[in-house]
Amino acid sequence: MTEVCRVYEEHLDKVLEAQSKIPEEETVLEVADFFDALGNPTRLKILLALMEAGELCTCDLSAVTKLSVSAISHQLRILKDRKIVAYRKEGKNVFYRLDDEHIKDILRTAMEHLSEVK
Repeated sequence: MTEVCRVYEEHLDKVLEAQSKIPEEETVLEVADFFDALGNPTRLKILLALMEAGELCTCDLSAVTKLSVSAISHQLRILKDRKIVAYRKEGKNVFYRLDDEHIKDILRTAMEHLSEVK
């Protein structure tokens, strides 16, 4: 069972401070979508592979995840729409990479957090 207060008492100064610092609803929804994209095991494998390799084409990602190119393409579209991955075309190949260092930092921080001994 989750611990809760035994007596209901609001601390108005802290409530008002927290409310004033919560971003606009649109921003909150975008952040929720961002984390939703990270919450899928296949997409997370794609991101971890890109974090290690730097850049991989869709065929490489298919091999890493053992999924079809079509399935990988679907997952990459979600990641691209949320600005988590970027891509470049080289001839008939399309190479994906993490969009920027922030994505690496988020992944590293999550992995470090989960590896801590509790």
